[in-house]
Parts: sequence; structure tokens; C-alpha cells
Amino acid sequence: MGKERRVIKNKGRISRIGSYAISSSMSMRDHRQQPCITCTTFNILAPIYKRLNLNNNKNSRESDCRAYWLARNHRILDSLLRERSSIICLQEFWSGNEELVNMYEKRLGDAGYINFQLPRTNNRGDGLLTAIRKDYFRVINYREVHFNDFGDRVAQLLHVELDAPFSPCRNNDTCQEILIVNTHLLFPHDSSLCIVRLHQVYKILQHVESYQKECKLSPRPIILCGDWNGSKRGHVYKFLRSQGFVSSYDAAHQYTDADAHKWVSHRNHRGNICGVDFIWLLNPNGYCKLLKTSWSEAVFDMFKYLLRRASLTEEDAFAFLKADKDGDCITYVGFCDALRQLKLTGHRHGLCAEETKDLWLQADIDGSGLLDYKEFQQRIWNPASAEQKDEITNEDEDGIPRDRQEQTIGFSVENAVLFPPEAEKGRWPENYSLSDHARLTVVFSPIRMPCSQAIS
Repeated sequence: MGKERRVIKNKGRISRIGSYAISSSMSMRDHRQQPCITCTTFNILAPIYKRLNLNNNKNSRESDCRAYWLARNHRILDSLLRERSSIICLQEFWSGNEELVNMYEKRLGDAGYINFQLPRTNNRGDGLLTAIRKDYFRVINYREVHFNDFGDRVAQLLHVELDAPFSPCRNNDTCQEILIVNTHLLFPHDSSLCIVRLHQVYKILQHVESYQKECKLSPRPIILCGDWNGSKRGHVYKFLRSQGFVSSYDAAHQYTDADAHKWVSHRNHRGNICGVDFIWLLNPNGYCKLLKTSWSEAVFDMFKYLLRRASLTEEDAFAFLKADKDGDCITYVGFCDALRQLKLTGHRHGLCAEETKDLWLQADIDGSGLLDYKEFQQRIWNPASAEQKDEITNEDEDGIPRDRQEQTIGFSVENAVLFPPEAEKGRWPENYSLSDHARLTVVFSPIRMPCSQAIS
């Protein structure tokens, strides 16, 4: 992985030598024998959004001052090239400025990266950049995902194969392919946009699932990178966790889902600090449940959250959902009206009629066309299946035992580090000027594992 790195052993901690973040539990000998890949995600704050106070004008933007944005982006590139991650995923890349685009293309290209850029739709000015080291990967395919919704957000999907001699997995019968996603979700300006953000993640996972089916791929490890604009307390986080994804930073530091306060990665325009930048990992044996099941559970969880935020108890919520207040059951009309009042439908970016009907059918367990109190409890208020995994049989759809199928590469999380280091303590340094986001880098070690059956 480039030049030799010196490691200082310090049990359980990360050593930063020459701006690298590497596992201090590995000796130099082990590191050479078991090469790792590194992945960096970084929202670099597009100059068109960075506010400056120039000539007493508090509404000035950095994009108005070439010297400012040019110097800052050179510093960003300096830091990225010192680290030389195998995968670099950038958000808020100023794709609308030709000089800046050419600068990134040249410096990353000269350093041995192949670059993929994707502007947001409707000429919003910024977008995504994913850079892959050519000495580590062969790019098999590249796809673009346009959400075509509020905010004009996009995502990139890369299908790559490890090109370096990864010794633990160097076998003719071991697939060494990875799916990489880079994205930047919508900021939750108000509660009506929460369903939009959930939709965006659902579209990404649908696209990945469709791509694997189209290419007839058995499960590959999936790495999702980006600015998710939501913390570990949010619905997007819970949705991804329900699909088997692991937050790499939390895995490296052995944090639980309750440890949301222990690190931050962003100071937003409201002055709040929070952890919103993630590198998610799903190994081939980590698939938990049907995507559609997770989606429905996530929407019902949001539904319940909004009901509770309105200070409704379980009994009050059931009464709220009933169109006929004197009746004993919830009707479809009452269900739809409640969704509209909670702003999950009724606007162009909310649930569509088909999705609403599908949710209703999943809630109506007995198919009677009415939801009684027990169904309301089981599907909306206290879903019994929320923590259960869908059954995965030991055979594929053709009846072939999985232990006879190909083996594939997977990853263990060796280490993860945030820069600036104060972010790892839940603090935001006032003297940090590269961006309003921290840079997150994760070290992955490849391991060989059997394919889990794809869930479809």
C-alpha cells in the first residue's frame, strides 16, 4: 500500500504515523503478509455553500474568491494524497467549476487513481467524486443513480475486483469483487423530508439488489460511503442496520447503537455537531431480511415515532387512526388520512398510492380489510417481527447447497479514524478549516467466506 509504514504498538489504540491511520495491533510483518484496503469518505464543502464574511458581507460565498477555494482544495488534496486510501469517496464536489474539476482530475490521476464524477441533477453545482486506486482494483462496471426527488440527490455504484495479491483470499475459487456506493442524502430541513431520506436509501439498496440480479451475482461485500445527514438515532440508521449493514467506525471502536454521543463528524449550518458520515459494510454472510420487509418496518417505525411525538399513547394512536371514531377497527380511509396528517403522504415526495396500499396490506394480517387492535399492535405499535431475521435456507433457488457454491471475499474492520481527532471525542475544534465535515478513513482486512444466499 505505497510506502512502508512504521507502526508503534499501543494496545487497543490507533497510531497515526505520517498521517496514516493503521492498526496498531498489527506488526509490520503481519501487515505485509495480510495487506489491507483503506476507504475514505469526506464531504469537502463545496465553495458555493461555504459562507465567508468578506468586506462585511456575511452572505459572501467562498466561490466568489478564487484564492480562498483554490488554497483550501489544494490542502484537501494534500491530505488525501498523504493518506492514499484505496477508495476515496467525496461529497459536495464542486462539479460546476471546470478549474477545480481539472485540478482534482490531474492530481488524483497523477497519483494513480481512476476517477468517477457525478453532478447532482438540475445543475445544482455540486456532486460526487469517487476515486479508485488502479493498482488495487479493476473496475468491472459503473452505474449512476438519480433519485429525481426533492434536493436532486444522486449516488454512484462501482463494481470492482481486487487486483492486488491479497494473500488470505488468493484462490481460484474465491470471488474478489466488491460493490462500492458513494452518496449524499438530503438534509432533514423539516419532518416531511424524513420519508424522502428513507426513500433515497431504499432506492440505493433496490438499485444494488437489481444490479446483482441483472448480473446474476451471488452476494458481494457492499461498502456504502457518504454523508447520510442523519445520526445513529435516526430512521436511516435503523433501516440500514436491519439489512445487516455495520457502521465500520463503530465496529472498530466497539461502540453500540447507544453510543451516538461518543463521536461527531459534522458541524451543520445550525451550529449543531453530530455524527452523520458513515462507511457501512455488509458482508456476503450478513444479509438479514427481505429488503421490502425492512422498508415496511422502517416506515411503520417512522409512523409510530410521529404518533408518539404528537404525545399520543398506544390507545390514543389507535383512536387517531380510526376514520369512524365509534368503530372498533381502523379502515383504509382512516389509515390514509393519518398518513396524510403526519405528512408521510399528500405531497409530491411522500409515499405514493402504491406504497401506501402495500403498507396497508402488510398491516392487515388477516386480509379482512380492517385493522383491529391486535393487528395495530403487531404491525405498527409494537411489531413482533422487528428483530427477527427472514429465514435463509441452506440451498439456493436451484437447490444447490451453498457449501458447494463459490467462496467470496469479505472484510473485517481493522481500524477507523476521524480527522480532526477531536471529533473522536465528540468535540469540534474551532481551528479546523478544511471543511464542516470530518474525514473518515476505515481500514479493512480481506477474509474468505462462503456466500450467503441472495435474498430476493
